[in-house]
Amino acid sequence: MGKPTGFTEWGRVHAPKREKEERLGDYREFALPLSVEEAKRQAGRCMDCGVPFCHQGCPLGNLIPDFNEAVYRGRWREAYELLSRTNGFPEMTGRLCPAPCEAACVLAIDRDAVTIEQMEKEISERAFAEGWVKPRPPQRRTGRTVGVVGSGPAGLAAAAQLNAAGHTVTVYERDAHVGGLLRYGIPDFKLEKSVVERRIALMEAEGVVFRTGVDVGGSVSFRELRGRHDALLLAMGARRARELEVEGRELAGVVQAMEYLEHQNRLVGGHGEAQARLDASGKNVVILGGGDTGSDCLGTALRQGAKSVRQVELFPAPPVIRSTENPWPRWPVVFRTSSSQEEGGDRSFAMMTKRLEGSDGKLERLHAVKVEVQRSVGGGARLVEVPGSETTLEVDLLILAMGFTGPETTGLEELGVAISPRGTVQVDSRFATSAEGVYGAGDASRGASLIVWALSDGREAAKSIDAYLSGGVSVLPTRGADSPF
Repeated sequence: MGKPTGFTEWGRVHAPKREKEERLGDYREFALPLSVEEAKRQAGRCMDCGVPFCHQGCPLGNLIPDFNEAVYRGRWREAYELLSRTNGFPEMTGRLCPAPCEAACVLAIDRDAVTIEQMEKEISERAFAEGWVKPRPPQRRTGRTVGVVGSGPAGLAAAAQLNAAGHTVTVYERDAHVGGLLRYGIPDFKLEKSVVERRIALMEAEGVVFRTGVDVGGSVSFRELRGRHDALLLAMGARRARELEVEGRELAGVVQAMEYLEHQNRLVGGHGEAQARLDASGKNVVILGGGDTGSDCLGTALRQGAKSVRQVELFPAPPVIRSTENPWPRWPVVFRTSSSQEEGGDRSFAMMTKRLEGSDGKLERLHAVKVEVQRSVGGGARLVEVPGSETTLEVDLLILAMGFTGPETTGLEELGVAISPRGTVQVDSRFATSAEGVYGAGDASRGASLIVWALSDGREAAKSIDAYLSGGVSVLPTRGADSPF
């Protein structure tokens, strides 16, 4: 906790942001730090709630009241040590996590929750600036090796933990640069890649080996990789995108969100080639999908200089405040406006795409219809079209941001890894697959989810792998427990 009466004295203050006009002119991060005094006040709002439901809301089990207390008392190094016990990448979650811990905060019952996500960023950046974050290689090596397929959040979290336990870890990345979704899926205006590179350099100094340009399942088989290591972790994410199955899908001008975002991230990073079909400059842009990925595409299109941008959602707009069917501490299904949506563009809700139209093979129009939710007597619900509500949108670039259906699993059959009915890598409660010594974590096994779940899965999978390699006993901490690493 912070100050027992702090939540009655100070209101929630969001981190300041760069002016819209300024941030639309570049790809640098839009969020600015809190002042030291404001950070202290925000940490002081953490109340003496008795039962910290934020622990339940955080998949990592972060010791939230403890590090808030330390910040409020001015003990920043202690705050970092507390935070890093359970979260090896607080500089990432402090920028990207949607903060289920805040949704579970007791204050969120009828007030604004404690500013937990921003506090993680403040603590971690202070730690880096003060030089408290140093490489901590293991004191001994076990002689056992682990291969990790994928360098996204789950793969990095597992690699860090397994390396700390003394195993020799090699992370295999298909791309030319490490980071997976963190590098290529998240725009720089939310996560500058210097933040990723800083952490990767730290992991390399601790002994983690990264091999880029390795297409596991392609140029290197899963079977071959399994033969190189004593254990294997599948953490390749869930990159298989959901498709739009309508007439006209084949027209030029229709692209998948990740292809669009990756292209711009490569350009910003200085290792990509410009492609006109993935440039929104001067175009009417429509984005199908209202989630984080769609919002990232919106912010990118605005920075590219789009003529117009409209984000279209299939479902009706959620309520401004919680409905009675969505009580605390469940995740609040309420209307939200992202930083990109603050910057411009339009939003449409309850619209279903019916067909696409164009000429000379190029997209020109999107035909849609309004839909509404129809509930049955048994409590079920379905979307039905509203008669006479047909509409047409002029569009030159249509970005499909409708979610992901699972990982790319080609080649896994040679290992005997079972695939779940949802198309993900099937794992048990220990994150073990059906193949001996092969584990799965993050989006590859869970399906597309939050960064904090990927980090949690990676840490828990590492614990199981360590136990497997060590004869049944792991030295790694359990969720939310004190850690020596």
